[in-house]
Amino acid sequence: MDRVDGPRVRVPEQRAPERPGTADTLRFTVLGPVRVWRGPELLPPGSPQQRALLAALLLREGRTATAHELIDAFWGEDPPSQALATIRTYASRLRKSLGQDTLVSESGGYAIRIDRGALDLTLAQDLVAEAEKARASGDRRQARTLITKVLGLWDGEALASVPGPYADNQRTRLEEWRLQLTETRLDLDLEVGCHAEAVSELTALTAAHPLRERLRELLMVALYRSGRQAEALAVYADTRRLLAKELGVDPRPELARLQQRILRADEELARPADRPAPAPAPLRPAQLPATVPDFTGRSAFVSELGGRLATAEGSVMAVSAVAGIGGVGKTTLAVHVAHQARPHFPDGQLYVDLQGAGARAAEPETVLGSFLRALGTADSAIPDTLDERAALYRSALDGRRVLVLLDNAHDAAQIRPLLPGTPGCAALVTSRVRMVDLAGAHLVDLDVMSPEEALQLFTRIVGTERVGAEREAALDVVAACGFLPLAIRIAASRLAARRTWTVSVLAAKLADERRRLDELQAGDLAVKATFELGYGQLEPAQARAFRLLGLADGPDISLPAAAALLDRDPHTAEDLLEALVDTSLVESAAPGRYRYHDLVRLYARACAERDEEPGARESALSRLLDFYLATAAGVYALERPGDRLVDHLEPTEHAGLSFGDRHAALDWLYTEATNLLACVRQVARPATLRRAVDLLYAALDLGESGANAKQYEAAAVTVREAARMCGDPRAESRAVMSLANAHQLAGRFDQADREAQEAMQLAETAQDLLAVSWAANARGIIALYHNRHQDGEAFLNQAIDAFRSDGNRPGEASALCNLSRIHLATGRTRSAISLARSGIEIYDLLGHALRGANGRYALGMALTQSGEFPAATGKLTEALEIFRDSRQRLWEGMSLFRLAEVEIASGRPTQAAQYAESALAVLRGIGGDWRRGNVLTVLGRALAGIGQTGRAQVCWNEALGIYDELGSPEAGGVRSLLTGISTR
Repeated sequence: MDRVDGPRVRVPEQRAPERPGTADTLRFTVLGPVRVWRGPELLPPGSPQQRALLAALLLREGRTATAHELIDAFWGEDPPSQALATIRTYASRLRKSLGQDTLVSESGGYAIRIDRGALDLTLAQDLVAEAEKARASGDRRQARTLITKVLGLWDGEALASVPGPYADNQRTRLEEWRLQLTETRLDLDLEVGCHAEAVSELTALTAAHPLRERLRELLMVALYRSGRQAEALAVYADTRRLLAKELGVDPRPELARLQQRILRADEELARPADRPAPAPAPLRPAQLPATVPDFTGRSAFVSELGGRLATAEGSVMAVSAVAGIGGVGKTTLAVHVAHQARPHFPDGQLYVDLQGAGARAAEPETVLGSFLRALGTADSAIPDTLDERAALYRSALDGRRVLVLLDNAHDAAQIRPLLPGTPGCAALVTSRVRMVDLAGAHLVDLDVMSPEEALQLFTRIVGTERVGAEREAALDVVAACGFLPLAIRIAASRLAARRTWTVSVLAAKLADERRRLDELQAGDLAVKATFELGYGQLEPAQARAFRLLGLADGPDISLPAAAALLDRDPHTAEDLLEALVDTSLVESAAPGRYRYHDLVRLYARACAERDEEPGARESALSRLLDFYLATAAGVYALERPGDRLVDHLEPTEHAGLSFGDRHAALDWLYTEATNLLACVRQVARPATLRRAVDLLYAALDLGESGANAKQYEAAAVTVREAARMCGDPRAESRAVMSLANAHQLAGRFDQADREAQEAMQLAETAQDLLAVSWAANARGIIALYHNRHQDGEAFLNQAIDAFRSDGNRPGEASALCNLSRIHLATGRTRSAISLARSGIEIYDLLGHALRGANGRYALGMALTQSGEFPAATGKLTEALEIFRDSRQRLWEGMSLFRLAEVEIASGRPTQAAQYAESALAVLRGIGGDWRRGNVLTVLGRALAGIGQTGRAQVCWNEALGIYDELGSPEAGGVRSLLTGISTR
């Protein structure tokens, strides 16, 4: 039987249990080796018989053990003639070690007197009692935490190496208790939605305890809730076959009923039977923004919308959609009404700004992911597709009373997947457009304020005394604002902040037509007019900053990036940005980060087009590009020391950031990923095209990590098209090479090969040695995936020569490691090992941790094929840890897959199944179907090895479907596996 092991198992340190006490406090453990600590000091263990006496006394939890009981515990029915004297000798030695007050003699026997918290067993019992209370009260997350803590008290086998029949019996009892606690914790995992994470552990446990039906039942539920219905049913089939063979019985009724529920696709089974406790904040979201303290007027709308929300309970889901021009107060009204309606929605309130007025409205899939997390769904349980997320979202809201505020929607199509769809819930929508195509919605058209309401709002912000003294001037101000709430708020806030101004001064400023747009009274143009009021009050430097910052396409901007764009030092830039925050024209999303409201961004760009020369706008974006390129190049150089890529990038005139270590550098890269890739797309034009392409090159980690792969690919497509239009073969070759890399990482090898071939031709035309070497390297590894080994070897030798000509030693190492895989695929195992070691030697010499992990990955594969399994495991584990540390999810998942292959070859299918399950979880949504097919094939082999042939067949059928669709040669091998299993 395989030992139950896992991808992340670590040997626990020998340290005292963390319990309160003085330096002289004695602490004892029996859930592992029998040990004694005095404070932090581990006392000498004594002889095995002395430990047996200590264990026997500790397990009686303070009760006296007679001499006869101890003799029986030590020797059973065959004690030696001097048994009593021997017991007394051991007791005397133990008393000297523990002290007279701890080991006491009474009634012809012995007892140990200690507090309950001094023994790990009684501590575990107390924690289990707490967990049972928490579970009974509905707080399953707390119960799960406590049971996890209990299981953490074990340090291997209980009473390890303690002799005697009593210790043997107690060891068996404690091991059974440990297994029961594990089942309880796994049951709680499923109740709180952590089913995907539980599959790997349950797979290993069912292999170690194949006849334990409760574990099989939990595995079936975990698989079913993870969307793996066929595998769940296969578990039942495997169980039934095993029980019939080993015991001659059928599965217990509970297991049979579970099978029927899975066959019926029972929706209740698809979610936890008991809802999580209401205590954790994410399970009862309260996401509404704060309401404004000076909310004014709108009483008819407040009453109308509030009435609709108050009657949502017990009725068909209520949807109210508020429409109006920008700045009319839609969000303010909706938030105010939502706060008033909170008592009618005790299960929570969700909020999202859908950014519908911007160039890139929020994707429903992204919003649903955020909502599901807020409702308590684990990341691993959130499906990939829009339809699946929407279905899970509606299921999560079923039976709850939740208000959903969908602010700033683009159109009805954007919000339909976000509607709850169940009685008791309600949705409140704001948008610039009327939702006439939203079936069943209650539509509200919000107009500007009445003059009385406008004056009341102005007065609340400025103050009764100042307005009362100049009522006519105040009426002129609100009229000049077009009675738009946002415009009034901006004007009033400016006045409130300037105590030396009178209302008449402000009215005179607004009366100047040169300071207001003519479009003030026409639709959306009124929004521009309201922003013009704030913009017109800015100092020249502030106004320039407002205009130029609005040019950048990213969702927000950091202070260093803003400083580069404005061509100002960071302190000056911060002063300008904070001044804009004070005027409400810019928001501070977090310390050192700034963003525009989407309408304000549009207005800022209009100002830039009107007030800035085209050259000034281009220069601002060019400086931003320089900042991103210089900083990304620095990150690349820190992550890949010695790589010549940075020497082949376009020069920059403006510096970027520098970092003290690679972790800080990676933090910056992944934080700025969306902004950086947005910049690439935005500046893909003749003057900045080459730098845009090079920014993609320098930010290669974003494409390889998997987290930003789709955005990276979209940016590559944009720059490739721009390069083609410009007729720049060098830029085009690098753009096409970036796209080839994206296709290869996604498992689209045919497309990757075409792009890499084109990239090589373009690079040769442009005499771009960097692109030539990269393209040759890429074509070599793609040829490996296509099983064109001779072509692959030729390309990789070409790449090695090109990298050596360029003095690019890390590139040479990469090609050597890739060539190692070609040799491996063609049966040249020893040379494959030698090539991989040559690549690693170069990487290690340069301190190249990340690419050194790729070398260890290749070496691990070669060592596996040569039968050197411990060495292969060591290299692949080293690679795995580096990939995790570098946030390279794709290669983390592939390393887990390769470790599963090692375990299969080593004859340890239980561990192989754990690694393969972990690989599936990590590679979810990245790496492409071909790699998923490979993992499923290995998982099937592991499951077959532990007797779960039904699940194995399901995995192989799914892998076969993938391979057949892709036309992959691996399909033949999987068919053979399926044929073999069907003939058993």
